[in-house]
Amino acid sequence: MAGGTRVADSQTAAVFAAAAPGYSCIMSTPDLPDDVPLDALEQHRVADAVAEEPAAQPGLPAPENTVIGYPGHTADMPSQPDDEMRGYTGTGLLAGKRALITGGDSGIGRATAVAFAKEGADVVIAYLQEHGDAAHTAELVEREGRRCLALAGDLGQAQHCRSVVSRTAAALGGIDILVNNAGYQNPADDLTDITDEQWRRTFAVNIDSFFHVTKAALAQLPDGGAIINTASVNGLRGNKTLIDYSATKGAVIAFSYALAQALAGRRIRVNCVAPGPVWTPLIPATMDAERVSSFGAHTPFGRPAQPDEVAPSYVFFAADRLSSYYSGEVLAPLGGETLPG
Repeated sequence: MAGGTRVADSQTAAVFAAAAPGYSCIMSTPDLPDDVPLDALEQHRVADAVAEEPAAQPGLPAPENTVIGYPGHTADMPSQPDDEMRGYTGTGLLAGKRALITGGDSGIGRATAVAFAKEGADVVIAYLQEHGDAAHTAELVEREGRRCLALAGDLGQAQHCRSVVSRTAAALGGIDILVNNAGYQNPADDLTDITDEQWRRTFAVNIDSFFHVTKAALAQLPDGGAIINTASVNGLRGNKTLIDYSATKGAVIAFSYALAQALAGRRIRVNCVAPGPVWTPLIPATMDAERVSSFGAHTPFGRPAQPDEVAPSYVFFAADRLSSYYSGEVLAPLGGETLPG
């Protein structure tokens, strides 16, 4: 990495040259075809870059035109989220730290990446195939004077999980903070509607990737490092239309508890964030129009959270100055809802 950042493919370099003069970013897509159309990358990259005003709260979008294609691009959402931490001022809580964030291209992952950068950390984001979102997130990180590497590929594959960790360590010289945030969901009205393939896919992304990434990262994490896992309120109480998803998120919580005990001797803090409804591209990309239009309305606040409202939870758990005595904890931003226990 000496001599500044490098651009790993010429198409992405062209996108950044056109859409963000003066900025550089490392983008790597080794697990995807080399002939990704430049105009497709350009379309999403420029659409993300032109949003200059802070987004309003999404509220409840009208039922029409609320569903977008999977895996979901921020620019296609019916209402743009607050996910760039524009009003956040860092204080050096993570100065010199190196962070890997899976699912880091958009939503909670993007907001967390930017918050970490504002606190002084270099960041690697791993994502599936949302190149425009990843490019914009990387630019936001680099605006804060920090390095960013964006790695595309399927985290549902064990080998790719290990590859992401090794390439992160090589690029940044190590890993101090790991955020397991990649997620997949597909609502079903009945258990019998969940295919074997969907069940396996949900587990592969939502919990298997956490295991594979964390296992590989343990050789890189120093004593005193931090691991933060993204669960969900559905892992705490279940959801009848997200049975497989709820099961994986419950597993994430138990995984976090057990791993915190196992790594206490190395002073590696393992904690979990279990949000309620959050307005991210995954919602309109995986839910029908009726569910999207009422998303988050059941909370006492009457709306879903913005990613910017959840990201500070990750800063808290990442910063030793703030959470040095916290491990095996679950923080649940639920918009005013209370849970027993």
